[in-house]
Amino acid sequence: MTEQPTPRLSTLDRLLPVWIGAAMALGLILGRVFPDLNDQLDDVKIDTVSLPIAIGLLVMMYPVLAKVKYKALGHVVGDRRSLLASLAITWLAGPAIMFTLAWLTLPDLPEYRTGLIIVGIAPCIAMVLIWIDLATGDRELAAVLVAINSIVQIVAYSLLGYFYLELLPDWLGLDSEGIDVTVWAIAKSVLIFLGVPLLAGFLTRTFLERAKGTEWYEGRFLPRIGPIALYGLLFTIVILFALQGDRITNQPLDVARIALPLLAYFAIMWFGTFWVGRRMHLSYERNTTISFTAAGNNFELAIAVAISVFGVSSGQALAGVVGPLIEVPVLVGLVYVAQHRKRNYPHP
Repeated sequence: MTEQPTPRLSTLDRLLPVWIGAAMALGLILGRVFPDLNDQLDDVKIDTVSLPIAIGLLVMMYPVLAKVKYKALGHVVGDRRSLLASLAITWLAGPAIMFTLAWLTLPDLPEYRTGLIIVGIAPCIAMVLIWIDLATGDRELAAVLVAINSIVQIVAYSLLGYFYLELLPDWLGLDSEGIDVTVWAIAKSVLIFLGVPLLAGFLTRTFLERAKGTEWYEGRFLPRIGPIALYGLLFTIVILFALQGDRITNQPLDVARIALPLLAYFAIMWFGTFWVGRRMHLSYERNTTISFTAAGNNFELAIAVAISVFGVSSGQALAGVVGPLIEVPVLVGLVYVAQHRKRNYPHP
């Protein structure tokens, strides 16, 4: 069997933490120059979100969902254990671990804690394909998992959000006063900011592949629209930091406190899943695929939901923005860890 060539991370993706940092700095400057920016943005809204921010969120999500290989849902995956293990870890273990870390590390900061939980219940459906490719994982399994997770998020995200934000804290006797959220509030955000671009992405792939072919669609069209997602993300970050400048400059350690449970989460999810895969005697390619799927998060959706439900100036939105700032360099590092482990990985 010929080994897959190791792909390279594009300059745009490799420098994502730099772009995010620059967007944060620009946002802080704009917040000083335009102190009444929030009032101006609120003039026109989509649901509870100002129109410019709503457009940025939708633009951020569309290219991601246009990349999903929806036909993969109809493919048979040779080893069903990999699929079942990934779904169990992603949808059951992952949210529970983030919930635990958020409450242990941020008991006194309910907005940031809620923001982290919102991040933890959304598995990655975009950049995870990059990490899996770089680590030479199983591309077929990755395509199936991304397609399944994209569809499942429509229903499961709002239910998990309500469970971990409202029901479970109440059952455990935890003080979640001030965090009042309903299933409908989350579901409405998911339907707008995931459902609409998901439908647009599905229709785009279906009709353009039929008209131009898969090679043209993936080789020509997707590379052209891909950077648009980054522009939408950076625009959203600029606005968030423009509106939260005072909080950030007055409480700089808050960002560090948000980062710590995120670092712990990525490590626990990746190394824990990789260990489980070894115990299940999965091949390196499949084990790597489910490990990165478990560790990555859909921070685009988390940011959209946080803004829509809690507001653009909320701590929940800030926590969502810190997510990709931490996730990208950590998962790049885990790619090198995976490549190192591949050398001594037993072949089934």
